[in-house]
Amino acid sequence: MVSEVKTVSGRGIPLVGNDIDTDRIIPARFLRCVTFDGLGADVFADDRAQSNGQHAFDQPQYQGAKVLVVNGNFGCGSSREHAPQAIAKWGIGAIVGESFAEIFFGNCVVMGIPCVTADSATTKQLQEMVTADPQVEITVDLEAMQVRCGDFSAPISMGQGSRMMLMAGTWDACGQLVAQGDRTRATAANLPYLSWSKLAS
Repeated sequence: MVSEVKTVSGRGIPLVGNDIDTDRIIPARFLRCVTFDGLGADVFADDRAQSNGQHAFDQPQYQGAKVLVVNGNFGCGSSREHAPQAIAKWGIGAIVGESFAEIFFGNCVVMGIPCVTADSATTKQLQEMVTADPQVEITVDLEAMQVRCGDFSAPISMGQGSRMMLMAGTWDACGQLVAQGDRTRATAANLPYLSWSKLAS
């Protein structure tokens, strides 16, 4: 089944600060999990503990938000896939920021989470709008390459290859293999170095 990602809409959550790394997103002690299920509860665990309930991910007005608005070099540090997984398991479906670490960005795309960039004035305005009215909805539109929030709209950027993968639904490699199982088996059966009868048994 193709899962096309063309727009993501929902309430926003502001996370102010540059160079927020993957160890802050999900501390290393949580990497021992066997699956990613439940990881959302531990996203920003140390930052939240130090903030005594004042972290955006703890504040009641942002619960259920779907669009995260960040600043520069978000997701830097180690390449742990647990970081975008934790964000996604919390409920985030798209991220708008000034810039993203390359590996973090790639990990998000292969999960179907668009990370789009906007200039600093745009991210600041979105953060201020969401802070002033947590019920306002943000729309990330990959077709128009615009972010909209109330009456405000601004251009966003994303590499064309990643954008097309999301819009066409080809970001989901496992889903494509499952959906085309018959073709995969037929191809494998004709490969001279594979014995499909042994693999299938």
